[in-house]
Parts: sequence; C-alpha cells; structure tokens
Amino acid sequence: MKRLQKGFTLIELMIVIAIIAILAAILIPNFLHARAESVTAACEGNEKQIATAEEEYAVDHGGAYANPLSNLTTPYLSVVVTDPVKAGNAYTITVPGPNAAYDGSYQIADAGGHDETTTTNLTQENTTNTACSACTSIVYDQASGIHGQ
Repeated sequence: MKRLQKGFTLIELMIVIAIIAILAAILIPNFLHARAESVTAACEGNEKQIATAEEEYAVDHGGAYANPLSNLTTPYLSVVVTDPVKAGNAYTITVPGPNAAYDGSYQIADAGGHDETTTTNLTQENTTNTACSACTSIVYDQASGIHGQ
C-alpha cells in the first residue's frame, strides 16, 4: 500500500518563516518612520490651529494674546490640544509682557521628542535658511511661522 504524504517538510516551513522575517525586517522600520512623520505633521497642524485661535482671541480682546493655553477655550478652541509626541503634554505659549525686548509676537512650542529625521524640512529657529539637522522640537513664531528647535 502506498502512503500519502500530507503536510509540509521542515525545510519548506523554515524557508517560509525566513521569507516572512526578511519582509518584516524591511517593512517595520518604514512603518515606524511614517508614523513619526505623521506625528510631526500633526504637531505642526496643532500649533497652526493654536495660532489661529490666538489671533481670534486677540481680535476679541483688544490685541491682547491669551496666556496660558487654557485661556483659549470655546469659541476659540473647542478642545485644548495636546502634544502628539508626548501624550498629555500641553503646548506652551510665550507671550511678551508690555516691556518686552522683542517685536511683541508670541511663540508656541511643543514638549519636544520628535524624531530628528522628520524635522529636516524645517528651518532652525532664529535663522533664515539653515535646515534642521538635529531638531527635536517644533516652534511656531508669530512673526515667521513654523521652525525647528
């Protein structure tokens, strides 16, 4: 009587597992980098949203800016946005006092912790064309927009 062979051999199973491991080794770093880029983009969007709320607040309050962020409640912000990199950390707003040494603009900053490779498209704060090579924080300056720090 002839015996029917059912199933896979050990070699076949090891080859399939090796192929899956190689594909995982290629794909996982790409997924992690894509996630880091999306978190950086979300942070930039949050800071622009807070800046818009600051401007609306200033229009309604005779040019005065809200500080701290918790003053920007409804109707300016329906939810106080938090930093997507370090969950739960709020953004900080630096508003100049009446005798400030600089031009009177505000600054919005996150808590930092961004992947350095996701901020290379930003310019460094207080420079004109210097690209960020090691920036881990994103800053919104009222006078000049989004920068890395």
